[in-house]
Amino acid sequence: MDTLSIFRKIAVAEGISYVVLVFIAMPLKYWAEMPLAVKYTGWAHGLLFMLYVVVLIMAWVEYKWSFKKSALIGAASLLPFAPFWVDKKLSKDNSNKSW
Repeated sequence: MDTLSIFRKIAVAEGISYVVLVFIAMPLKYWAEMPLAVKYTGWAHGLLFMLYVVVLIMAWVEYKWSFKKSALIGAASLLPFAPFWVDKKLSKDNSNKSW
């Protein structure tokens, strides 16, 4: 499996974990007094976020992406639904150079 397909899978998983953390676990913590929802979801999201960054750097080097493209993809991990956009963009971008 190549680095790009691994990165795309991690990006989707990281995006899902972020959405679950923000829109499900956080409300459960504060409105239903269930702090363990954030503890476990937050731990999983943190691990996936670190994987996202590491594999992003690997892809940046391997595919010789520009700094701008790599920074944009990195910044996308900070917005709840942006990793899904990254996956879609990377799936359509066969040359990986159009950003």
